[in-house]
Parts: sequence; structure tokens; C-alpha cells
Amino acid sequence: MQHLKCAVIGTGYLGKFHADKYAALPECELVAIVDTNPEAAAAIAAKHACLGLSDYRELLGKVDAVSIAVPTSLHFAVACDFLLAGVHVLVEKPITTTVDEADELIRLAHEHHCVLMVGHLERFNPAILAMEGLLNAPRFIESTRLAPFKPRATDVSVVLDLMIHDIDIILDIVDSEITAIEASGAAVLTNDTDIANARLTFANGCVANVTASRISLKSERKMRLFQKDAYLSVDFQNRVLSSYQRGEGEMFPGVPNFIPDEQRFESSDALLEEIRHFVDCCMHGKTPRVPGEAGRRALAAAEAISAKLKTV
Repeated sequence: MQHLKCAVIGTGYLGKFHADKYAALPECELVAIVDTNPEAAAAIAAKHACLGLSDYRELLGKVDAVSIAVPTSLHFAVACDFLLAGVHVLVEKPITTTVDEADELIRLAHEHHCVLMVGHLERFNPAILAMEGLLNAPRFIESTRLAPFKPRATDVSVVLDLMIHDIDIILDIVDSEITAIEASGAAVLTNDTDIANARLTFANGCVANVTASRISLKSERKMRLFQKDAYLSVDFQNRVLSSYQRGEGEMFPGVPNFIPDEQRFESSDALLEEIRHFVDCCMHGKTPRVPGEAGRRALAAAEAISAKLKTV
């Protein structure tokens, strides 16, 4: 395949950015923008000189790949229709509202030989990509994700809105079964949980302490990892990776010598890299960095944390 016909379903906060990225890639033809609000679809479509539609089903059989950026409650139905039509799908996180729905999308993708990728954008942060080469069985992980309140995405709890980013990264890093979950949280500005903390214990002994808030006065996205003879710190927001590796000798009597290192990454476009990766997987039959199975795994953990929150 030399050319990919693409479309974006949903023109909310993320959908319009997806459209920009497809339009910027020479190997893609942005065929259409779809939104149930015809005026919204027409406005984005006019920007990119493509079709503006209000019913995504008009595209079945006419495109090769789509980004689905509609409300989470609609992910399953829209993705099902495209996968059944043999169309590759990039669906925003969380993959679906239930694990059973995620399982069905994964089954359909395999059955129809489609790429199913989930938009866990932080996986394409250059600081995370650089950290992978330094990982060596972390024993304790601490993550903090804070954001000011925004009206969008309040149809789900902060666990599915923000915490799921860190859940996905932690599950990928640890690669072990969760054996215990403790969680607490509170609803403050919405009818669902707006601030939450979870402690995850894994079968291999690793422990992760995860905090997320969408009612903070500041934005912060950080993760700290502790492993034998090393400490790693990732600042997602500022794209900084700091590491402290144990070296030879001692700094002071009885105090091990640690060698510090800091990597700062220039401003990058993680969404462009995510969509470029998706397109490459579609065109060359590659397995995506965040396949449906990874989205399902993150959703299952988020559901388990949410279930614990309901008991406190």
C-alpha cells in the first residue's frame, strides 16, 4: 500500500488535531471529517478541503483507516462498524467502556486483519522512549498527574480520564499481574471521582503508587521509578528524563556514589508521532506500539481501581 485513505470521526478537542496530523502526512489522503454536528464537521473539512459528513457509515468501504475521537460511550459501536468493514482503527483512550467490549474489538481486528491501536499518547513522549533503555525491573513506582478542571471528558471519572495514562505506562514497564489494589478518591466538581489515589501491588513484588487529579491549580505529569542501584524521574510535561545510577566508590564515608544524568528533549509533537506510527503499521502490517490488548489491559486495571473506589 503506497497511499492511505483516512478519516477522523469526531471533531471535539482531540479530533480536530487528529485531522491536522493526517493532513500533514504525505502518505495519507484525508478523505473526510465526521461529526453528528454538521456545522462542526463542515468547519474542519473546509480547512482541509475534504468531505464533511454527519454519518460515519457513509465512509464504510471508502477509507482504509480512521481515528475515532468520539465520546467513550460510542467507541465500541463506531469501531465495530469500521473493523467489520476491514478498516484500520486508531481509537482514543480508554478503548471502550467495558472489558467485554474491548475483547470484542480485539477479536474483530484479528478476524478482519485490521490494525487496532489505542491512543495512549504518553507512550510517544520522547522522555518515555529514552527511559526504556534504562529500565531494569523497577521495584517501586510513583506517578502524579494533576490538571486544572476542564468541562470536557467529565463523562468518565478521573481514573479513566487521566490516571489511565500512567496505568498503561506502568503496566507496560512492570509486565506482571496485579495481585492487590488499594484505592481512595472523591467527587468534588462532578458527580464522578475527580481526585484519586491507587496503590498497585504486582506479582513480581513491584509496587506502584498512582495519583491523579483534575481539580488542581497546576498541571503536573511526573513519574519516579526506583530499581536496584538506580533512580529514574520522568517529567512528561517538560520532556525531561533524570537518572541517578550507582557508580564506583563513595561520595562520603558510607554513602554510595551516584552518577547523575539529565536529558532534555526539544519540543515534540507526540500526536503526530502517534499517528505516523499508526499509518506505518497500517501500510506495512506492523503491530502497533499500543495494540488493542494494551488498551484492554489498562482498562481492566482502571475498572478494578474504580471498583475499589466505590467501596470507600
